[in-house]
Amino acid sequence: MNKLVAAATLALIGGGMLLASTLPASAAIVCNRQGVCWHAPRPYAYPRGYGIVVHPNSWRWGPGARYVWREHPGRGYWRNGIWISF
Repeated sequence: MNKLVAAATLALIGGGMLLASTLPASAAIVCNRQGVCWHAPRPYAYPRGYGIVVHPNSWRWGPGARYVWREHPGRGYWRNGIWISF
């Protein structure tokens, strides 16, 4: 009986992990005044004076817009080409 319970438990854990991997990520696209954009994997409220704009993950800039991607791990923002960590 213990083997049956263990197998059922493993099946439930595996199914839960599979379901979790198919859920969409909660990410945002964040851009500064200079047009540098990066992905923020978790929501974060940037202070107003930083000139940061948070867009939904589906946001795309239009034709002729001047933006660049610059990714960085961790929480922070780009200012004058330097990553400022929080």
